[in-house]
Amino acid sequence: MEQEGPVKREGRLTLVLALATLIAAFGSSFQYGYNVAVVNSPAEVMKAFYNETYYDRTTTYLSDFSLTLLWSISVSMFPFGGFIGSLMVGVLVNKLGRKGTLLLNNIFSIVPQLFITVGILVAQIFGLRNLLANEEGWTILLGVTGIPAAAQLLLLPFFPESPRYLLIQKKDSASARKALQRLRGWEDVDREMEEIRQEDEAEKAAGFISVVKLFQMRSLRWQLISVIILMGGQQLSGVNAIYYYADQIYVSAGVNTHDVQYVTVGTGAINVVVTFLAVFVVELLGRRLLILLGFSICFTACCVLTAALALQDSVSWMPYLSIACVISYVIGHALGPSPIPALFITEVFLQSSRSSAFMVGGSVHWLSNFTVGLVFPFIQVGLGPYSFIIFAVICLLTTIYTFLIVPETKAKTFMEINHIFARMNKVSEVHPEKEELTDFPPSALEQ
Repeated sequence: MEQEGPVKREGRLTLVLALATLIAAFGSSFQYGYNVAVVNSPAEVMKAFYNETYYDRTTTYLSDFSLTLLWSISVSMFPFGGFIGSLMVGVLVNKLGRKGTLLLNNIFSIVPQLFITVGILVAQIFGLRNLLANEEGWTILLGVTGIPAAAQLLLLPFFPESPRYLLIQKKDSASARKALQRLRGWEDVDREMEEIRQEDEAEKAAGFISVVKLFQMRSLRWQLISVIILMGGQQLSGVNAIYYYADQIYVSAGVNTHDVQYVTVGTGAINVVVTFLAVFVVELLGRRLLILLGFSICFTACCVLTAALALQDSVSWMPYLSIACVISYVIGHALGPSPIPALFITEVFLQSSRSSAFMVGGSVHWLSNFTVGLVFPFIQVGLGPYSFIIFAVICLLTTIYTFLIVPETKAKTFMEINHIFARMNKVSEVHPEKEELTDFPPSALEQ
């Protein structure tokens, strides 16, 4: 009976742990979701502002190409900033700790996908014409993103630092014990402290694996390729094109201009609900199945949406089909392509290579996001109703790759997953590079 107590206590959610998680999520992923969707509603107001400003200075208006280019750059600056941040995250986390990194940089954070979707929904609600998406309020709409950052900067210092960071990076056993006690809500944390020390020894045996070395290691080849494909497919599948240009898509589909904003908010609400459900479904159906199902739905939705946009002038009910396609796409993406890739990284890489893997995955994520935001307006001009064919092809290719290469990681230990990839990489399970030599599970203490 004495051994059962600690096992049960480890699953306890304390107030300190819950609040620390919520504040980190609010200041990080919420901002990401908010900034993804915030530029959609005030798009025409902002373009008019660009034109008027240019006219005041030159007495001529911007050409259509120049206006499209300026708008594309405006939309893509957020993901470009995220790309720059992703290059620094590994160094910052190791040097400053998880809390220190969040305090310094509120851009990059890998926390529950749910907060991203909530941020998208809030941006869509604030982006209603009678709220902030107008000539007087659009600058406030863009500035609201500073609120969660400020809240995090003010509140996070009052919460404990990561026990693992304090013990391993700072060599401060007393502070690590105190932080762990606050997070767990009880005094006896000896066993968990020992687990952190054991994991530290395992990492020292493996050594830190840099990004350059990660690309050179044959034993991690297919793991890294899979991360790049999944992260690239996540963004190049067109999800942010949906959010950046949702209003334009609905208008081109024939939806009444006044009603578009409400349809967009409804889509965001559906995204939140499906993402919340995916949290529970992922353990039931598995990661691989959800990725396959999600990208398949997105592929089908893009194909049907293309047909609907092409036929909207000749078939009266096509606008309704277009709306159904967008909603179906959002549901499909929320099921697997949005939440699973980051989870996949944590399950196929141990700590010695995980930060470098996240850096690679984050860079691919933000560069793909930046590319879509910059290029999609020109794709719309050039291809018109056939714009989403490109995204359909990417969804199909990602689905095929996942079916052929990506293994199911649900309910598998790292050693079992490592055995699968060892056969694919044509190496022995005990790698000469000493990568991931131990079967210690990744610590659950990384806050």
